[in-house]
Amino acid sequence: MKPIFSALNAWSCVVISFFAVIILSILGSLYNSNHPAFTGSEGTPEDGTVVAGSIFTAVIIYAGFFVFCAFQAYLHVRANRRGVISLN
Repeated sequence: MKPIFSALNAWSCVVISFFAVIILSILGSLYNSNHPAFTGSEGTPEDGTVVAGSIFTAVIIYAGFFVFCAFQAYLHVRANRRGVISLN
């Protein structure tokens, strides 16, 4: 199987998706617990659990990106180990 994206794009996506999952999980947890810093002042959502649900949906999407991009990066690593020369 050949990779669809370049190695740089695949590894960049892996790193960005990894940090997005971590950061959004923390934010989702804070909204889910109705942390006063996020839900205690005017102009902020009153029901933090609804916001947390949206954030956790984004976490699932970024986790999917992480898996897909990690597989693309693995294909590049595997191709480089075999010494495959591509004339594309």
